[in-house]
Amino acid sequence: MALSRKVIKGPIIIYRKFISPLKPPTCRFYPTCSAYSLEAIEVHGAAKGTWLAMKRIAKCHPFHPGGVDLVPPRKM
Repeated sequence: MALSRKVIKGPIIIYRKFISPLKPPTCRFYPTCSAYSLEAIEVHGAAKGTWLAMKRIAKCHPFHPGGVDLVPPRKM
């Protein structure tokens, strides 16, 4: 795995392991934003995966209905 992916995924993994368990489950999406972020970075690389994760997190507000929002497949 590229160093940039590890560096970007590190804080997400720490959040999932230590911070997320302290909060009640309130995510309006499946998969959760942190799971989506990790998968997007793994599938699309550090730059595009981070962009997709930021777009997903921007949708997380009371006026968005949520639902299933999967990581788009990588274009060949």
